[in-house]
Amino acid sequence: MNITIKYFGQIAEVTQLEEESLEFSGTLISELLETLYLKYSPLQSKDFQVAQNQELVSIETELSGKEIALLPPFSGG
Repeated sequence: MNITIKYFGQIAEVTQLEEESLEFSGTLISELLETLYLKYSPLQSKDFQVAQNQELVSIETELSGKEIALLPPFSGG
């Protein structure tokens, strides 16, 4: 499955990308994250949330969307 991953804020700084496409055969968000941790090891120390098709999901969610976003913590005000 071809997945588009979007990176925001400090996550984009780590990857040096705002977006990339990956061919991925796993079934869970956590499996995708493990692949990204191997590619971008500093990502492991960052706090972020994952959105699938513009909806926040847990890492144990089944991968069903073609668009994943890694979002840094939100600040409120």
